[in-house]
Amino acid sequence: MHMRKFELGSHKPSVGHQVAILSILGFWLFYVIILTLRVSIGDWPAQGEMASRRVIVTIFGIGITYLLYLFLRQFEDKALSTRIITAFAASIPCAIIIASMNHYVFNIYYPENLWDEAHVEEMRKYMAQENLALKAISEDATSRFFFIISWASLYLTLSYAGEVRQVERKAARFAQAAQDAELRSLRYQVNPHFLFNTLNSLSALVMTGKADRAEQMIQTISRFYRHSLADHPTGDVSLEDEIDLQEHYLAIEAVRFPERLRIKVDLPPELARYQVPGMILQPLVENSVKYGVSASRKPVTITIAAREEYGRLVLTVSDDGPGTAGEHGFGIGLANVRDRLEARFGNSATIVSGPALTGYETELRLPMVKHG
Repeated sequence: MHMRKFELGSHKPSVGHQVAILSILGFWLFYVIILTLRVSIGDWPAQGEMASRRVIVTIFGIGITYLLYLFLRQFEDKALSTRIITAFAASIPCAIIIASMNHYVFNIYYPENLWDEAHVEEMRKYMAQENLALKAISEDATSRFFFIISWASLYLTLSYAGEVRQVERKAARFAQAAQDAELRSLRYQVNPHFLFNTLNSLSALVMTGKADRAEQMIQTISRFYRHSLADHPTGDVSLEDEIDLQEHYLAIEAVRFPERLRIKVDLPPELARYQVPGMILQPLVENSVKYGVSASRKPVTITIAAREEYGRLVLTVSDDGPGTAGEHGFGIGLANVRDRLEARFGNSATIVSGPALTGYETELRLPMVKHG
């Protein structure tokens, strides 16, 4: 059996290896270009020889800077202040080493190749001065320190920015997980509520000796749950499937109210594949059955309708029963729908519920989401 392996506590570098290499090469390429231009403008002798030696110093500097990068990587899990101090401290020996290499390449290694005979002896006397090498290396190391620390500052900036992005991604994952948990919890609140009502209805049919209708209700309940449990609790379903599920539910209730329950569905074909949270209409339809059909002695029509309006998907569940302003109310069912919409869409979805010209109506306005 293949098992996926997950490493706990592994630290992913905030700056990729390739990015670090490119930043080092970019800095040293800039150094070479600037210095070459400076030397060219100054009309120094032996331009070709100086260029080749400059390449040697540059390659050596790239290697030292790369070692500095490897060293700084070891401190990525430390506090930013510690990393800054470490970068400053580590840049000092790096600058000294590069300056020493530069002094050797340009002043000690075969100066004859850089100067004509008239100037070689003069250069040797100049180089023989006491502590000249130490002074030259110190001066050069100072300027190279600022060069190296500039790269280190860029690296720390990239590293910090990478860590911020990682924290933001982690926070986004946690937020998504919390949202999924909330949606799952709210979705699962619907099923027990519906099951409680349905079992009461089934019990009433059995107690009144209506075995055929009870059997019919059991079969319809089975189809309803097979349909509803097939969907992911935090996922969306097509509007077509959502309305089909509500028709299953109303078929169950029609067994209880064969003479009173009427159903009307208005779903334009072009809206059928738009996505809505699963079972979002269930509490609304239940309310219409409870406060409209059950409370009436005459036939009541429950209407489920969809339309597009100003780029929004508008869903309405209404009934022409005796519902008044205080009856449907904003109870558990409607509160569940409101909370689910808020968890799924934030402020992009609204719910309005209240008496209509005849009966009661609840309207949902959702973003138009279409998959596939």
